[in-house]
Amino acid sequence: MGADPGRGRGRRLRSAALLGCGGVLVAGCASMPDSGDVHAVQASQRADSQVQVYAVPPREGAAADEIVDGFLEAMTSDDPQFATARKYLTPQAARAWKPDLATTVLADGPNPEPNRTNDKGDSSSFTFTVTGKPVAVVDKQHAYQPARPRTTYNETIHLVRESGPGGKEWRIDSLPEGLLLGQSDFQRIYRSVNKYYFASGQERLLVADPVYVRQRNDPETQMNLVTQTVMTVLEGPTNWLRPVVSSRFPSGTELKEGTTALSFDDRNALKVPLNERASNVGGGQCRKMAAQVLFTLRDLTATRVSQVELDRADGSQLCVLSGDQADYAPDHISSNPGQYFLDSQGRLARMRDAVRDGTDSTGTSGGTDGDVVTQQVAGPLGRGEQKLRTVAVARNEQDAAGVSTDGRSLYVAPIVSDGELVKTLVTSQSKDPAKDGLSAPSWDGRGDLWVADRDPDHSRLLRLEKGAGQPQEVDVAGLNGARIEQVRMSADGVRIALLVAEGGHTTLRIGRVERIGDPEHPQVSVVELRPGAPQMEDVTAVSWAGRSRLVVVGKESGGLQQQLRYMQTDGSTSAAGNVPGANRVTEIAAADDERLPLVAHSKEDGIVRLPPGANWKTAVKTGSSPVYPG
Repeated sequence: MGADPGRGRGRRLRSAALLGCGGVLVAGCASMPDSGDVHAVQASQRADSQVQVYAVPPREGAAADEIVDGFLEAMTSDDPQFATARKYLTPQAARAWKPDLATTVLADGPNPEPNRTNDKGDSSSFTFTVTGKPVAVVDKQHAYQPARPRTTYNETIHLVRESGPGGKEWRIDSLPEGLLLGQSDFQRIYRSVNKYYFASGQERLLVADPVYVRQRNDPETQMNLVTQTVMTVLEGPTNWLRPVVSSRFPSGTELKEGTTALSFDDRNALKVPLNERASNVGGGQCRKMAAQVLFTLRDLTATRVSQVELDRADGSQLCVLSGDQADYAPDHISSNPGQYFLDSQGRLARMRDAVRDGTDSTGTSGGTDGDVVTQQVAGPLGRGEQKLRTVAVARNEQDAAGVSTDGRSLYVAPIVSDGELVKTLVTSQSKDPAKDGLSAPSWDGRGDLWVADRDPDHSRLLRLEKGAGQPQEVDVAGLNGARIEQVRMSADGVRIALLVAEGGHTTLRIGRVERIGDPEHPQVSVVELRPGAPQMEDVTAVSWAGRSRLVVVGKESGGLQQQLRYMQTDGSTSAAGNVPGANRVTEIAAADDERLPLVAHSKEDGIVRLPPGANWKTAVKTGSSPVYPG
């Protein structure tokens, strides 16, 4: 061959041609356009999700390392059925390779190194060891699974010489399963999408199930983004969420055969043709099926979806659901939730934006602090009958719960009218309640109240059904002696965010809330804890910031600077990414509506707010425990 088959070390970043039509040729260039500009593009620089990437077949006489590099690059392409990538494989390997089986994501991309340890001495085979720092695996269900910390990816690619038109050529005959992508390529190619299912036992409560789909046509199915997304809804919930949700689509429902390009019409309405399995469903069930698609598409598109029409396989209409008819709310919160906090005297107050005449937006006078009007809520908590150190407002904004300043007791009271201050049966016996005691409480969308007792001798998670009565101790599988420091319930009530202290670090875990037995008074447990912010070694505060999104305050491993970051519940980084930092944040609160400001407590600046597109600004100089309902 006249060349060392293993020359060079690691994966070389190859030049590519950016064509006038918006396509990119990777792993070399087989032909060039006869007009338009040509630019060099490295794999890590292809940030534009609209740029299409096309692989180039191996050149005649290519060395073994070129074959490996070319194949790894070709996996980042948009070629139908990965036809060009398969040209780097032997015929048998090309037939056996299943790129849709899983996608492994590595931080800095795969790094192949020659490894001749087990190769034959006659140069008829060549082995490369592929290494990297694992970030995640996206499985066949499109579910994102973060890698365990401090693990290493280590797999092999084996090549043999095969007879070709130009003589013996190197081809890959053994390789890792699925796709292997660097993180920058993964972020360019894939997009996080929420699909929706009904909470078990609930007829009107939808739950978000985040998955990753390709941003352009899928090479294997040729489906566009909308079609891929609808197809993931029909495939059913991911394994982690499946025990607590259900789909209203009959088992076996798929898109009508041959459907690859669903698209919105000029009214922003979508028709979805289904196969025979869905042809005989009733109108009520069909509208719930359409609601699952409608809410999924709302998260996918920037413009409002006007309606979804589901059609039978013969083309006749099954049902239609318009946007203004879809009241299957994925949350239980008003369109304009209040921003609450505890003032310097431990009283529950509400913040509102000030207007020029010195009154708040509702016309009620109150104390002003900069651009914010504050006013104590009605009822005993606003009057300070019981001073509080932490608080939670119910999602219907009728009641609130708070922990006493000594950390021992939990109280509940109405906040819209005069009413009784109720000392619940939740009590911490911690010897140092100021340090340990009860965590801040949290309400779910079902009206249940949750709190953690951080007593080192008897740490536990407690639930008060409808905020009253005898507290139920909730079993949390997988804690293994770790202590819950903070509790944040999702609006749908089937997911819980926990800050867990163990081994000198506090990390974020997301658990699934399961209910068994009597639907009216179920036995509740939390199972299958998984990392919520795997990049962070220490987490200070967390809040739900959407239907499958959290805002997290913490530090990365080895990091000194506090960071604020949006995370998905599957452990992936949200598209919104990092949040501008504030000084020494100890508490954070966010609303499901991203148009509303983040609210935080800073040790240096008091209660601060971050409206979209603006900077942090002090709202209240003295106060603590800022919260939105929940």
